[in-house]
Amino acid sequence: MIQTYSTTIRRKEMDAVLTCMVDEKIGPGELNARLTAQIKEFFKCDGSCAFRSPSIALKYALLALDIAPESKIAISALAPAWQYQALVSMNFVPVVLDVREENGLVPVEAWQKAANEGAKVIIYHETEGIVPEYAEMEALLAVGIPVIEDISMSAGASVALPVEGGASDAPAPRKKAGLFGVFTILGLEERDVITAGGGAVLMAPGRREWIVLKKFCDEAPLTDLLPDINAALAWVQLKEFNRNESSRKEIFNLYHHSCLIGRHKMLVRDLDEGATMSCFPLVLASAFKDVKQYAAKKDIEIRQAFEGTVIDLKVEELSESCIKAKSLLLRTAHFPLYPRLSHSESAKISKVLGTLP
Repeated sequence: MIQTYSTTIRRKEMDAVLTCMVDEKIGPGELNARLTAQIKEFFKCDGSCAFRSPSIALKYALLALDIAPESKIAISALAPAWQYQALVSMNFVPVVLDVREENGLVPVEAWQKAANEGAKVIIYHETEGIVPEYAEMEALLAVGIPVIEDISMSAGASVALPVEGGASDAPAPRKKAGLFGVFTILGLEERDVITAGGGAVLMAPGRREWIVLKKFCDEAPLTDLLPDINAALAWVQLKEFNRNESSRKEIFNLYHHSCLIGRHKMLVRDLDEGATMSCFPLVLASAFKDVKQYAAKKDIEIRQAFEGTVIDLKVEELSESCIKAKSLLLRTAHFPLYPRLSHSESAKISKVLGTLP
């Protein structure tokens, strides 16, 4: 059976973790610092801090923003469920917003409405690695309240910037996902595009925000910081990101070609640099259970793409206000897509995608 998810751990990652264990320095220390330096170089942000969980990273972002308890925080219905749970545990009020069915992202109009109704912060989860075009990102920032980007699935994606003076033969300059908000959360959990087996990095794209955040990071107890044994894995994963993403993109394009002849739909995304191919979601035109049974007969496991999201956690409570997110929850499947898939396995999955019931 080809499993839906698999973390790609190669010899380099194993050696880094083993070295950390042999040195008996597994708590937060040198490798944590090396990881945050590598993050700064990769994303061109002004500074970052690595924490033990995305929830802790979010706590420090809200501390740096000086958001008062009981404030409303706007989140996507397709954001990971931990966002809702963390906000409630920190005594904030999550405002859950519906998404566009074609790409799983919350429209700017919905963010604006939430801000008008008292939301103090937006947590912008880039669903399934999809990042909107520059004009939409600019409109999002123009809503007028702080934006915290969540690039756990979209790390490495970028947005084409407008070219001054009209058309040009030169490629448009690009800005990486994670550099638009005041702060950015990069989850390092098992199914995130870069993993440490758990944890998260909180980035400050700008110097002014980093000065504020650094004060809180410097005072953080060691129990909040990412241990070196996890940082070792994430450090190598980040160094290997381009190699892994190249493999994922090749497989994604193979699957995409197969789906063009079927009746099931893909989420709308930029197939070049504007999205990270962290997974392969397919919006089904038939019942999920029928497709799952068909794939299982071919020894391929599929899972609901949006299990473990806010809408999954609160489906009864949100079924009327988040109709499109609920529809995507029920109809969207994840097919296996990870770098260590063999050519024969990816070809087999591609063939199944072209013949789904």
